[in-house]
Amino acid sequence: MEDKEQEDYSKQYSEDSFWYKLFKFAKKAGVKVSYAALLLYYVLKKPNTPKWVKTSILGSLGYFIFPFDAVPDIIPLMGYGDDLGILAIALATAAVYIDEDVKRKAREKLGAFFKEYNEDELKEIDDKTKTK
Repeated sequence: MEDKEQEDYSKQYSEDSFWYKLFKFAKKAGVKVSYAALLLYYVLKKPNTPKWVKTSILGSLGYFIFPFDAVPDIIPLMGYGDDLGILAIALATAAVYIDEDVKRKAREKLGAFFKEYNEDELKEIDDKTKTK
């Protein structure tokens, strides 16, 4: 995502809009997208996260919230694929700041949306956020 687009999408972000989107669409978005969004949300809340990382997170979460994106979210099986791609870019940027506390908080909140889910789906996201 280019800097200008990131800035535009970051204007779409608000904490209320984020929670509204998750509460309303978590099941449609799926475990991976929801977990990725929650990881980014909790990194965004950390006081030691640098501004440039927060800017990347705000852009990707703004894209997630924005109702008119590249692939409309209402398209079955594909609608949230572009969202996951954008979230994955921000996850790579924020990986250094995703610690066990962030993962714990994200998993706890994920339980509010999904009573049961396959841990392997989370492992796939966690593996992408490991720093070398």
